[in-house]
Amino acid sequence: MALQGSLSELSLPDVIQLVSVSRKTGAFHLVNGVDQGKIFLKDGQITDANIGNLRGEQAVYEMAIWSTGEFSFIAGETSTDVTVQSSNANLMMEAARRLDEWRVLSRRIPSLDLVPFFSAREGQDQVTLSPQEWILVTHVDGQRSIEQVATILRWSAFDVSKLLFGMITSGLVALRKPEEGQDDGGFQVGLSPITLLGLAEKVRTVAIDVVGPGGEKTIEKHYAGACTSIELGRDLGAIREMVAQNSKAISLLKGAEVAAMFDEQVRPLLGGIDEGSS
Repeated sequence: MALQGSLSELSLPDVIQLVSVSRKTGAFHLVNGVDQGKIFLKDGQITDANIGNLRGEQAVYEMAIWSTGEFSFIAGETSTDVTVQSSNANLMMEAARRLDEWRVLSRRIPSLDLVPFFSAREGQDQVTLSPQEWILVTHVDGQRSIEQVATILRWSAFDVSKLLFGMITSGLVALRKPEEGQDDGGFQVGLSPITLLGLAEKVRTVAIDVVGPGGEKTIEKHYAGACTSIELGRDLGAIREMVAQNSKAISLLKGAEVAAMFDEQVRPLLGGIDEGSS
C-alpha cells in the first residue's frame, strides 16, 4: 500500500484508521520540521511507536497532536518491540481528547519553539506548585525552548505545555520568540526569587518531617539563612547549600540512614537543578 500525504489535510488518527480497517502491517514515518517518528502496525493494530526519547503510547499521543507535517506508510516494515498494549480504538479516543485539549493550550502556546521565562509578578504571594511543576521550573532558564525542556526531561511536549499553561495563566511564566534578545527584552533568566523562596519552603517542610522533634530549630535556622541569601540576590546556590546543611544536621542528629532518606525525598523537588544549570 502506497500512502503518503500532509497532516494538515488529514489528521493522524484518520490516517491510522484507513490502514487499520484493512489490517495492514507496516510503519508510518512522520516528519514535522526536525521531528521524526515512527508508528508500527501489525495486522492493523499499533504495536510500537517512537519519537525522540518517547516510546509506546506516549509517542503515539505526541504525534497525534501534530497539525502540520508529512506522513508516509511503508508496508511490511516491522518492529520486534511491543510497547503499545491498548487497542487502536482506545488510543485514538485518547489522542482525539488530547488534540482537543491541545487546541485550547495552543491559544497561549502557539509554538513549541517559544522560550519560557519567569515574568515579573506583583507582590510576594506564595507560589504553590505540584512536584511535577517544581521539576519543570528548575529547567526554565529563559534560554531553552519548550521542546528543548521536554527533551531534557524526557517528557512529552504536550505534558510540558499542559503544565506551562497554568503557569502562564497565573503570570508566573511568559513566552518569547527564540530570536528576541534577553537583554533587549529584559527577560528574567533562571528561577525567580519568589520561586526560589517557594522551593526553600518545600525543602524546609521535608527536612522537618524527617528530623522530627528536637531538630526543628536547626532546620529553621538553615531555612532563614537560605531566604536571606535569596532576598539578597543569590540564585540556586542558596538552595543547594540549604540542602547540604540540612543533610549534615540530620546525619548528626538522626544518623546517616535518616540523612540519606532526606536526600532521597528532596531530590524530586530539586528535579535536576545541577543538570539544568550546567
